[in-house]
Amino acid sequence: MAEVKRIPFMRYRKIAAVFSITLVLLSLASIAIQGLNFGLDFTGGSEVQVEYAKSVDIGSVRSQLQAAGYDNVMVQNFGSDRDILMRLQNTQSATIGDDILAVLQKDGSDVKLSRSEFVGPSVGEELREKGGLAMVLALIIVMIYIAFRFQIKFSVGAVAALVHDVIITVGFFSVTRFEVDLTVLAAVLAVIGYSLNDTIVVSDRIRENFRLIRSDDVDYIIDVSLTQTLDRTLMTSFTTMVVLLALLLVGGELNFGFSVALLVGIFIGTYSSIYVAANVKMALKLTKEDLMPPEKPKEDGVEEIPSWLKD
Repeated sequence: MAEVKRIPFMRYRKIAAVFSITLVLLSLASIAIQGLNFGLDFTGGSEVQVEYAKSVDIGSVRSQLQAAGYDNVMVQNFGSDRDILMRLQNTQSATIGDDILAVLQKDGSDVKLSRSEFVGPSVGEELREKGGLAMVLALIIVMIYIAFRFQIKFSVGAVAALVHDVIITVGFFSVTRFEVDLTVLAAVLAVIGYSLNDTIVVSDRIRENFRLIRSDDVDYIIDVSLTQTLDRTLMTSFTTMVVLLALLLVGGELNFGFSVALLVGIFIGTYSSIYVAANVKMALKLTKEDLMPPEKPKEDGVEEIPSWLKD
């Protein structure tokens, strides 16, 4: 029988393990030491929306606010090029809406205040707790699902890959100090779903090849499985990244964190579906016996066909 085409991924699994552990430790260290740069959704602050009589350039609005001393303001269009939404962290002034309106009217612009709202820090604390709980709950459900669909060793490998992806993605935001808001949280949850889908495809092929390939070499079977799914994995990741790059470049400030989180998560998720999940399966000593279907009990009065007749 001719040897199946394969790329020797598992030959470099120890190097990949060191690389992954290093990234995870660096991410955890950054999160523990300097934390995350939480946005208005988590820290509390004010949202101010104004409406211009005609279209206005966001850059000029931002420059006016910076000149007046409002340095950390997120400015974006809201619905149209005449409506502007401004978000200010840790601002509790009851007159913040009127103060900003006065700044924007200094150059004679025809602008009026649409709304001014305050988001309290208690709301932000609740969002952090529920967001973290959502991620933990998602990982638990994933682990139970894969344990039933495949086998417990596959489940541990998949969850390890997901935890790996989440920690590194969040660690990236800690290192770069990019703002973390609800869109970033949504992106992290999306990364869990994306990475899980990729891991299940690979796991399904590994299970199939364990039953089809007449070999007890686990490295060989996993290499073959990863090679067979590599085209699909890379093409899916590439097309998704193209869309996210477009969103990052033209999607505006509101979509920046979401786009970056997904780009980092998909890149790491593609790597983890190849190395992290498979590495854990190898560490747990996955064997062909783990995936063999249970033998059917013989019925009374029915004799088993001799092996020489089967051949």
